[in-house]
Amino acid sequence: MEAPSPHWLEANHQYLLAAVDGVRAALETHAARLAGRPAEDRSSATAAALERAAAALPSPAALDRLTSIFGLSPFERGVILLGAGLEVDAAFGNLCAAAHGDPQRDYPTFRLALDALPGSHWSALSPDASLRRWRLLELGPGNALAASPLRLAERVLHYLFGVQHLDDRLAGILETVPPPQELAPGQRALAERIAALWRPVRDAATFPVVELTGSDPADRRFIAAWACSLLGRDLRALPAPLLPTRPDELESLRRLWELEGALSGSALLIEHDETREAEAAREEAVAWLSGRALGGVLVSGDARRRARHRPVITFEVTPPTTAEQRALWKAALPLESVNGQLDHIPMQFHLGAPAIRTAAIDAMARLRAGENGDPPGNQEDEAGLFHAVWDACRTQARPRLDDLAERILPAATAEDLILPDHQKQVLVSIGVQVRRRLEVYEHWGFDTRGERGLGISALFAGPSGTGKTMAAEVLARELRLDLYRIDLSATVSKYIGETEKNLKKIFDAAEAGGVILLFDEADALFGKRSDVKDSHDRHANIEVSYLLQRMEAYRGLAILTTNLKRSLDSAFLRRIRFIVEFPFPGQRERAEIWRRAFPSPTPTDGLDPEKLAQLNVSGGNIRNIALNAAFLAADAGEPVRMTHLLRAARSEYTKLEKSLGPGEVRGWDS
Repeated sequence: MEAPSPHWLEANHQYLLAAVDGVRAALETHAARLAGRPAEDRSSATAAALERAAAALPSPAALDRLTSIFGLSPFERGVILLGAGLEVDAAFGNLCAAAHGDPQRDYPTFRLALDALPGSHWSALSPDASLRRWRLLELGPGNALAASPLRLAERVLHYLFGVQHLDDRLAGILETVPPPQELAPGQRALAERIAALWRPVRDAATFPVVELTGSDPADRRFIAAWACSLLGRDLRALPAPLLPTRPDELESLRRLWELEGALSGSALLIEHDETREAEAAREEAVAWLSGRALGGVLVSGDARRRARHRPVITFEVTPPTTAEQRALWKAALPLESVNGQLDHIPMQFHLGAPAIRTAAIDAMARLRAGENGDPPGNQEDEAGLFHAVWDACRTQARPRLDDLAERILPAATAEDLILPDHQKQVLVSIGVQVRRRLEVYEHWGFDTRGERGLGISALFAGPSGTGKTMAAEVLARELRLDLYRIDLSATVSKYIGETEKNLKKIFDAAEAGGVILLFDEADALFGKRSDVKDSHDRHANIEVSYLLQRMEAYRGLAILTTNLKRSLDSAFLRRIRFIVEFPFPGQRERAEIWRRAFPSPTPTDGLDPEKLAQLNVSGGNIRNIALNAAFLAADAGEPVRMTHLLRAARSEYTKLEKSLGPGEVRGWDS
């Protein structure tokens, strides 16, 4: 909403003073009548002054707008001015006391309005009439309705002076959402449909609720803001967690919002993505407020919710298509055209127009500063620009997933991974498929056959400590992608449907960045469950099928890890594209792991990898022993020696509840 011009503000002020003067004249007449003295008839003069003030206005006065918005009768308009008079004229209280015939009652009341103002009618005092229904006035304590003090609501007072000031009780929970500078064509078309739906509606009570569902809350928010801007409305967002759940508090909030929405012409966006059982009361609050609040209301959430009290029209928000994202990148980056390398960006990252614009700004700043592992460059540096854009997109895509999973910063390199050649080759194949998705899926047409099967899924199977997580780190590092670990044992819920909801949140959040998802402890969900014996088995099969379905459609890399591949059903294994066995390392592999166990700055003395390889432990245990030995040596002020490793090995074996055999440490002290 545009700020009023100084000329309008001054003319509006004069108009309000002229209108208040008309009410003052009515009170003076009534006070004179009570005192038994003749009254001066100033009605013609005040009407003429009001007419002159109206002629000076370039657009309707706030008082006239208020009268129109709430359908006020001339008498109700006079009651509003009665309340305003007390705010604009210091002598108005004395006049009220004189008109009451009581020096103690120096304030407006409904009784005073009924007695002194023309066209008075008792129906204006009804709770359903505009003055009280919209809470344009506040009633003070009193023994009777008509005798209670009246005070103009502060929000209304500011409005009459042309000031759009959000009520303090709403300021802490509402956020103004400006429209984005740009939207993808498909999302812009959706915003135009919403605007077209609301445009012909004139009655605040008949506005249909618009429900926006979809994977990205930011896209839903910006579409709502764009639709409101088409209608000349502001959009105020209310996070559902800030909603009260007590009925009286919820009713007060509804009244406050309805007044605000009517005065500012704003629409309300209730943002609600919570689906946990513990949030049932919040679900009720969202349904109640969206169903009862008058005016334009939108609800943004990750799933459809039941409608109440008024029509609900649901729109599903989808991310911009790859072609739309490519066009947005071309518009956002200072290049004549996006080169072939940058065409991979929209295939990897699914971002909306505002996020693309922000990422482009971030990328150019990174490029100039040389923050992406490349020297500072300029926009003509193709590789540097690609890396800057890539990493800026990773940053844009992180916030939602950071709340749902653990981000792992990859430290391992391919050289750190000690595996047989076959397993290494499978890992290389996984990386190739992630890199070449654009060519095969889009250019070669495989994506025209539907999303199912386009996801790149892998199962990493093997004993604990054999390098499954390290292999995921290596892939993330080489592909320059974020890696998120999800503990499936914590994701699986005993409540029916909750596991699928938890998984949906994770995949929906991951889609924006195409990150590598590492689902740890797959045994918690998978198992030989194809034989349905009871409802629990049926529910478990549904959960597994949902996970595999999302993995097949996920345009990123999803990895499952398990220590017990034999416990997984073959029907489920057939739906996974890659299976990598991580064997327990033999003595030759253990010797190689020992050679790489200590960073180059670590001081060592007399370490023998072949003798150390006699320890029958996995790579993870080797790293633990090496680290603990380093602390022992550092505390002794010595380089790491075999004696330190022997002490560390005994400690590790105790933790594993194993006995250290004589053959495993034979010759360590020689």
